[in-house]
Order: sequence, then structure tokens, then C-alpha cells
Amino acid sequence: MTGPLWSFAALVEAVGGRTHGPEPAAVTGISIDSRTLTPGDAFFAIAGDKFDGHRFVSSAMGKGAATAIVAEDRFAGLGRVTGSLVLVKDVLEALRLLGRAARARTSARIVAVTGSTGKTSTKDMLMAALGGPRVAHGAPASFNNHWGVPLTLARMPADAPFAVFEIGMNHAGEIAPLSRMVQPHVAIVTNVEPVHLAHFASVDEIAAAKAEIFAGLPVDGIAILNRDNARFDLLAQLAVDQGVKQIVSFGAHPEAHARLEDVVLETEGSTVSASILGHELTYSLSLPGRHMVENSLAVLAAAILLGREPNAAAEALATHRAGKGRGEQTRLKLRVGEALLIDESYNANPASMRAALALLGQTAPAIGGKRLAVLGDMLELGSDEAALHAGLAEALIDAAVDQAYLAGPRMRALWEALPHDRRGVYAESAQSLESVLAEELGPGDVVMIKGSNATGMGSLVDALKRRFAREGADLPGGQGAA
Repeated sequence: MTGPLWSFAALVEAVGGRTHGPEPAAVTGISIDSRTLTPGDAFFAIAGDKFDGHRFVSSAMGKGAATAIVAEDRFAGLGRVTGSLVLVKDVLEALRLLGRAARARTSARIVAVTGSTGKTSTKDMLMAALGGPRVAHGAPASFNNHWGVPLTLARMPADAPFAVFEIGMNHAGEIAPLSRMVQPHVAIVTNVEPVHLAHFASVDEIAAAKAEIFAGLPVDGIAILNRDNARFDLLAQLAVDQGVKQIVSFGAHPEAHARLEDVVLETEGSTVSASILGHELTYSLSLPGRHMVENSLAVLAAAILLGREPNAAAEALATHRAGKGRGEQTRLKLRVGEALLIDESYNANPASMRAALALLGQTAPAIGGKRLAVLGDMLELGSDEAALHAGLAEALIDAAVDQAYLAGPRMRALWEALPHDRRGVYAESAQSLESVLAEELGPGDVVMIKGSNATGMGSLVDALKRRFAREGADLPGGQGAA
């Protein structure tokens, strides 16, 4: 980025606000959280479900915010605020307006990603393949909702060559307005699986909701779809119905445009041979798991379509590392020897659980060690939740898991479905498993932890890391399955 992110005048014009107090010359960043704000940021005082940003305007100013965007009807209640304010009718809508202004001023080549699983990991791989964060703009986390997408847009430098956006949903009708805001040149749907079934009558309805991402494509836009997914034909038809003229497929299917030809799966990554839009590529992927190999095909297809040199894009994937909760691997130092922890704790659904169990299955314990699966409830599965939890028993057995440690009322169904010799411990909460695992982990063990965010499996991971801290223990690992 050359120069400031926004001139103050351009920001005020974009949000349609009224200024109060001194006017800074420029804004160097956009923030909605006073805890992570850096000097020069414009602070948007969004009123969320748990916190109202207006309570933190003074704190933001004290940390060096260039200005704060606040609601007109909250201005009087702010008290004595020293610094620049921009008064608007609705702060979240002002952020959306700034996001749209950012999209209007850029010439960046843009790709958007959705899907039931693998959105964030695919987004992160795309950023790597497109040149890394200095070249490709994107969010540092899964900012994929009604505030995350406009925030990521508003933070986009005017001169960014590439940009990557993740778009998610829990209900129908959420993706389309975000896609229209982003206006991607390429849209990827990683897959469609039984996720958020509490809000949908069928998986076909989920497919229709994911297909809303095509709403923002221009007339020459491109849809990239998973040829191996059961909803490929439905998604392709939904894309055509929305005017998409070019559909690129990926997978192991012999007719896929980005086709997997051979793969060697290893504990800390994979070696892949593929034909990507006519380019024969062999590359290393430092992210273990078959699911990540498949998504890398979509990543390379998108990178080539957006103008990246194929070999450079493929080579970038060799050094891309895992994020917290998405396959990060850590060595745990035990009293005697050590165990390997695979952190897959960032969310869970039936498809991502199976992918994580498959990854555990391909990770061999050391001599004398065991494979341990520590699983928490999968949420938002509706009336089929018991059957979907019980249905994981086959995947757990196929992965040669020695013992399963399960937490949460929904996981009771899986506990009952497991053979007795695969049962480790069942508990009502993830927290209750910490002391159990601390006692039962042995040298050479491989332990994988996964569950929906609200189940506390991430906290369990953190607790085990603290208990068995080992300097320099984080390993190059895979991006997860959620």
C-alpha cells in the first residue's frame, strides 16, 4: 500500500457522515475493536450482540484513533470525547458503505470462497498462492459474515493487485448481499455437506444457499465447483441459472478441469501431481489431509485464472502453514517421552469431523503409542443430530482410532454406537476431560481434538499445551477441516 488507506474526506464522503471536532488528514486503518486498535485507525462503534462499541469510543481515542464513527442518536450520551467524530445514522451500514466505496475504487482481481467446510483454509491458501499478504489482501481470520466482509473490504488498499474474501452463512439469503458487495471475478464453492441443518429442510437447500455466491459475479465471472461433491450438478445448474457462463471443476473426477492425478499423503503434508487447466504440476503441500489436497486444486485453478504464474502459485503452497485450530501440530512433553497433538478445534460438522478423523488415521503413532480422538458436540444439526453423531463411529474405526474421548450431550449417541474397546471416557463437558487426558496420554500417542466452537474444545487444547509446554513445539502442520 502506498500512502494512507483513506483520506479523511474520502471516508466521510463514503459513509455520508457529519463531522464533529478536529479533522485528521488521513486514516491508516479500520477497527471495530478498541482492544486491537492501532494509532491512525478509524474506529467504527458497532453495536453487536454482546458489546456496544459506543462504550469504547473514549478508549479508542486514548489509543490514538484518528476518528470514531458513531451513531447520531448516541452522540449526546458519549459525554466529553476529545477527538474527531463522524456521525452517521447507522454505524454498521456506514461500514458497508465504506466497503462498497473500497470495491468501487479498486482494480484488484478478486476471488470469493464459500462452502460447508474448508472456507478459511482455502482462503488462506489462496492468499499464499496469489503472492502472500504483501500482494493479496484478505482477512487475518474467518471474517465471513455481515460485518466481517464489509470490514475486510473497507481495509483493502486501493492498489491491492489481488483480494480474497470468505463468505459464510447460517441461513438462506445471507450470502447473496455479501457477494454483491464483494463482486468477485471468481467464486469457489469448496463443497456442500449437511451443515446448519437446524435451519434448512435438506442438503439441497444448503446448496441453494451456497449458490448465492454467484449473485455477485460479473457477466464474465467464473464459478469453481467440486466435481467430486454429490451436489456438483445442482450447483452447476444453479450457477447457470444466475447467468454464469464459465464453470471450472476440480477433484479426482476424470472430467475435472483441475484434476488430481496422484498424491502421497504424509503426516506433515502431501506431494501432489495434478493437471490444472492444462498445466501439469507437481507440488508439495505443507498441509496434511486429503481434503486439503482437493481444495488446493481449486486454489491453483483460481490463481491461474486470476493471472498468477502456475508454478509460482504451486510453489507457494509448500511453505504455507496451519492456523490455530485448523490442523496445527504440537509436541507435548510428557514425564517420559512426548505425544503429538493435532489441533482441529475450530468448529465441527459431520464432513469436517470425517476429514479430521481421516487425517488422524494417516498419522502414525510412534512405537507403543495410540491414536486418540477427543471429540465434542457438533451443533446446529437439527432433528438428525443423534444419527449424525452416531454415524461417526464408522469413520473412527476406519481411522484405526484406539480410544475415543467424547464430551457433550450429543456425543452420547456416538459413545453408544462405538464398540466397547474403542471407548475411552465420556464426559458432559470438554473441561472435564483435561485431567483425564493428562493422566492417560502416553509416549508416542497422537491425539486429535475437534468440536463445534461453543463446546470448549479450543480451551481444552490450550490447557493441554500449557500443562505439557515444550519450547519450540509447534510443527509445520495442516490447515483443518472445519
